[in-house]
Amino acid sequence: MKIVILGTAWPYRGGLAAFNERLAKQFVLEGHEVEVLTFTLQYPGFLFPGKTQFSQEAAPEGITIRRAIHSCNPLNWLRVGKRLQKEAPDMVISCYWMAFFAPCYGTIQKLVKKNGKTRCIALVHNMIPHEPSILDKLFAPFYVKHTDGFVALSESVVKDIAKLDKRDKPKTFSPHPVYDHYGEQISKSDACQALGLDEKKNYMLFFGLVRAYKGLDWLLDAFGQVKDELKDLQLIIAGEFYEDEEKYRTQIEANGLKERVIVKNEFVADADLCKYFGAADLIVQPYKSATQSGVTQVAFHFEKPCLVTNVGGLGEIIHDGKMGYACEPKVEAIAESLKDYYKNDRQVTFTEYLKEEKKKYEWSKMSNTFYSLEFIV
Repeated sequence: MKIVILGTAWPYRGGLAAFNERLAKQFVLEGHEVEVLTFTLQYPGFLFPGKTQFSQEAAPEGITIRRAIHSCNPLNWLRVGKRLQKEAPDMVISCYWMAFFAPCYGTIQKLVKKNGKTRCIALVHNMIPHEPSILDKLFAPFYVKHTDGFVALSESVVKDIAKLDKRDKPKTFSPHPVYDHYGEQISKSDACQALGLDEKKNYMLFFGLVRAYKGLDWLLDAFGQVKDELKDLQLIIAGEFYEDEEKYRTQIEANGLKERVIVKNEFVADADLCKYFGAADLIVQPYKSATQSGVTQVAFHFEKPCLVTNVGGLGEIIHDGKMGYACEPKVEAIAESLKDYYKNDRQVTFTEYLKEEKKKYEWSKMSNTFYSLEFIV
């Protein structure tokens, strides 16, 4: 088949770009002709809270990526849509995660579908985002209207799509596959040496962009509750802050954790992921709201148990008490899980279970989900 993916990809950075690139590579491995159309402008600068939108790494090999879509220019959407209408790919897959892109994607799809051949499928990370706005009510229905089918990464997102879909179009859940392109695992000793850490300590890792919904404040309070019982435990925060770092610094001080928390306020390059995950005993995701998380699938790749809160789709992936924890979204529950993990030395048994469980999350299962959608005629 001829497949076109619309969405962020190199030279843009981040988990969504990594997802689209890896999905494209899977389709190529299965013998299809694939092109990724990414943005000439993804976000206007004033809407982007980070330091840069762009990757410092080389372009991924083995896939075709073309910068073609301007997120704010309707004339561009018409050009792209008419071009794809003429080229008539078998599938156009749009990577959707926020309503800002709904007019762009919806317009392109509306035009493409006029050729009577191309199926336009939404790959939905979030239908209703963690931090919703009026745009979700204004724009998302337009996008849904001009989409033929939906693949979501969690059951909770399927339910969110159903609230907007008035025609009962095909929609299905396919769990986020394991990110398997971040290099080999390295030993804790080598990882700690690379990061300048004491390998005799225990480390939990809070990884990724720091935003309010991710619950870092809950984690700091929970850590404060157990710090005296778990004297060798330290916390690594590795990721760019998308909100005020100083309020977290104040909270660290208030909980008596100044010497127990390592803060790396920077976007972590792909080549360095193995160091942070290699040093960690436990990956901690105390989210206040969620759909699913790519961080969990990076943890699966590096075979690291996770502590997540049971919100959104996180509890669908982590089997509580077997490969990690899916605890109640409360400070006390997070604290109790930390104590159980370190006091009862759960890492070995959790890791063994995880090694088997991660086999369920292969990229071929994701690609087969797209092939198997049955469309309304």
